[in-house]
Amino acid sequence: MTTGPFTTTAILAERMVTHWRRNPVIPMQSLLLPTLLLLTYHLVVSKSMVQLTGTHNLSALVPMCTVAGAMMGAVGAGFQLPTERDSGLLSRFWVQPVQRYTFLAGTLAAEGVRTLGAGIIIVCVGMGLGLRFEGHPLAVVPFLLIPVLVVVVFATIVASVAVTRQSTALLTVLGGAAIGLSFCTGGFAPVELFPSWLQPLIRLQPLTPVVESMRALADGDAAAPAMFTGGIWLVALLAVFGPLAARGYRRAAQSGGAG
Repeated sequence: MTTGPFTTTAILAERMVTHWRRNPVIPMQSLLLPTLLLLTYHLVVSKSMVQLTGTHNLSALVPMCTVAGAMMGAVGAGFQLPTERDSGLLSRFWVQPVQRYTFLAGTLAAEGVRTLGAGIIIVCVGMGLGLRFEGHPLAVVPFLLIPVLVVVVFATIVASVAVTRQSTALLTVLGGAAIGLSFCTGGFAPVELFPSWLQPLIRLQPLTPVVESMRALADGDAAAPAMFTGGIWLVALLAVFGPLAARGYRRAAQSGGAG
């Protein structure tokens, strides 16, 4: 009998979350980097930022840290996929009486759960440092869910890379690119403080509207325009990398090796 796809996805997501509880390196990546960055910013940079811009910028820094931590955790989880591929685990899942792509769906669901949990903790740390939600109190809900959507799309990109033969090198490059894009969003400092030649690139890159929409939610400003732009980016990336991840997973599972 074939198990329903939603049940199987939930079981596989729980399996991954259980693995993270026993080996908490990946969850720590989602928390340690952003928490240290927040604390360092508060101790070293915040007073200078207030003097320079009139604000501590926490409403943009906390979103940047949340997104950066989620993406680094996804890259860390991606390094496990080659091991599961080479051990034959993907092949065994492929021949089980379950929907074929529930392993991939379970991975994405687990990433979403991890990101939500880490986001709650990071927001609490940010509030301890002075972050406040100036608009509607329920704005915290989309504030926490936006990074979940981001990491689901980014984890799809990671999965499309992790099942290739050059996965280790490519994942390392992808992780570096993710951190670079996260810092160039206006989260650490307003975009206007970056070099003039870099500002157009920052405004055009996909993570800028993500961080801007979360900042607007925290400050009580209109978030819809930035959310719309960020949504277009996420849908476009998912449309490109979703099929690539599915095909790569299928090839790796059927061959017992890399795609």
